[in-house]
Amino acid sequence: MSVAISKSDDGKIVNIKIDGRFDFSVHKDFRNAYKDCSDAEKYRVNLSETEYLDSSALGMLLLLKKHADSNVVIESPNDEVKRVLTIANFDKVFTIE
Repeated sequence: MSVAISKSDDGKIVNIKIDGRFDFSVHKDFRNAYKDCSDAEKYRVNLSETEYLDSSALGMLLLLKKHADSNVVIESPNDEVKRVLTIANFDKVFTIE
């Protein structure tokens, strides 16, 4: 499991990529990925390499949304992860691409 962060050249877009399991074990790394990015206007969470997420991951996404004033996009979830997001109605709260 890993959390990787990159920023656009102007710092307005923060890209967070989760590899492996997205659960409470990455809470600290996930929070650290965005906590000091107060100038960012958009956050993109790439789940293309995420094989599993649980309720704590859903909570972390909601905390990010609160921090980001709703400017969060979830990118490339696999079918299983997308199913969990849909069951939790996150498709109505987030933009999922």
